[in-house]
Amino acid sequence: MAKLSYHYPKVIRMWHVLNALCILTLIATGISMYYVAPDRVLINFASAVKIHNISGVALSFSYLLFFIGNIVSGNNKYYKMPLKGLGQRLWKQSMYYLFGMFKGEKKPYPPTEHRKFNPLQKIFYVMIMYIGVPLVIISGWGLLFPESVIKALFGVSGILITDVLHVATGFFISLFLIIHIYISTVGHTRTSNFKAIVTGYGWIEDEEDNENAED
Repeated sequence: MAKLSYHYPKVIRMWHVLNALCILTLIATGISMYYVAPDRVLINFASAVKIHNISGVALSFSYLLFFIGNIVSGNNKYYKMPLKGLGQRLWKQSMYYLFGMFKGEKKPYPPTEHRKFNPLQKIFYVMIMYIGVPLVIISGWGLLFPESVIKALFGVSGILITDVLHVATGFFISLFLIIHIYISTVGHTRTSNFKAIVTGYGWIEDEEDNENAED
């Protein structure tokens, strides 16, 4: 049975908002720099560069808070994935997103007191937060201080490789953000997950009522 619970502490919500603002600003300024043209300007190029760099530094500190905070607070437990049966769990959740939720089927892995994310969310969050974001930060600092980048790697300019890595990773993070916002509408109600970011209270299910409570 679903019930409202204080599931998202204030510090987690504040970090989430800070992180979202940094990434949205980086996307907007990044697009402005990448597709700059006299007749097509989202943000003035010079301003976009300054704002992008400042937002990148802010994202670096935000990620540092995330990384250290997860370890200190124990919040990293929500990202752990038992390998046994992982493929089956991912398949079950994927089928729910592709077909089940449109048929009104019950969520296979709803939020509970000890589980914030379903298996598919976990694997994507781990990929983004422990691979994607670190890569975009490291490559961003490399472009900010190009003298620190290896001059050539496998006969190719180190700056070029760093730039391609930065843009490509930024693209995938942008794609993830779009999917993340859409999936956030698949909650107890269309807006309940967004309200939870403001209030901290989210809808969870009792452990004993969920057959997949072990994940």
